[in-house]
Amino acid sequence: MAAAAASSVPGLQADCEELLGAFQEADTIRFERFVELWRERRFHAIFYGRIRALERNKLTKKTLDLAQQYFLPPYAFQIRVGALYLLYGLYNTQLCQPKQKIRIAFKDWPEILKFQQELIDSQHYDAAYIFRTLRLARAFHFTAMPKLLNYRTKKKIQENEFKEEFKDPSNRVSSLITNDLLEELMNIHEHYQKMKCVISADKSQPDKALSLIKDEFVVTLKDITLEHQEWQQKRMVGNTNHYAVASKSRRHRQVKLESSESGSDYRKSPSRSKKNSRRPQPALRRGSLEFKGIFLERLQKFFNCFAS
Repeated sequence: MAAAAASSVPGLQADCEELLGAFQEADTIRFERFVELWRERRFHAIFYGRIRALERNKLTKKTLDLAQQYFLPPYAFQIRVGALYLLYGLYNTQLCQPKQKIRIAFKDWPEILKFQQELIDSQHYDAAYIFRTLRLARAFHFTAMPKLLNYRTKKKIQENEFKEEFKDPSNRVSSLITNDLLEELMNIHEHYQKMKCVISADKSQPDKALSLIKDEFVVTLKDITLEHQEWQQKRMVGNTNHYAVASKSRRHRQVKLESSESGSDYRKSPSRSKKNSRRPQPALRRGSLEFKGIFLERLQKFFNCFAS
């Protein structure tokens, strides 16, 4: 997938997605785990090899713009936390003087503040601390538009293509069954009921032979959708609390990213590699799978009414 913003930097998007994918597979949102993945892939050297200042500034801007897009919806909670850590690492390891800032559109800022509050409410203080550190460092550049507009810019800006696995699937039902759709279904159903009354012997109510679907099927569909949305919200809170919470002494330990100026003499200790090999595999969340199966079963029975 060739992204428009990173077309002049081969492999940049693939490297960022590989890092975020590994962080997602780790089933944690702890910063120290992200630092391990960062160092294993030597991401601190991502800005090496560009000598001219103009070229270095362009590369840094494109890299920050690429990483920033994973920080916004519709990506999953863990991917957004990983993107926050990635932005923090890229911002602090860049070689530009003065530093290039992270471009944030005004329309996206309320969503980012909401995400920050979710981190605090879920007691993910390491991620909340990283975000606060970026704010205090004035790392964000607030703009009117997500991308810079120039003279003769195309009306429709080409969007980058990203991995579907990174996106949050929680809003797919609500995007399919919207309020407008329910209202339209209700109007059609009322008109359908009136037409049945017209052709029935008793004009006040339709004949039983014409009752092919449930009278309250729109209300039932709405109730099922609302129930699913409530479950998704509870699951989102549960997911944010699900990730392993380390002890306070370990959780708030100061972990520093390797700077671009520090060189490339990092070596992993044998004890750390052994510790990582003994890391337990994440277990499936049984409650989420059970509720999802119940929801799909109820929805299937509901739509079977039309076929009967």
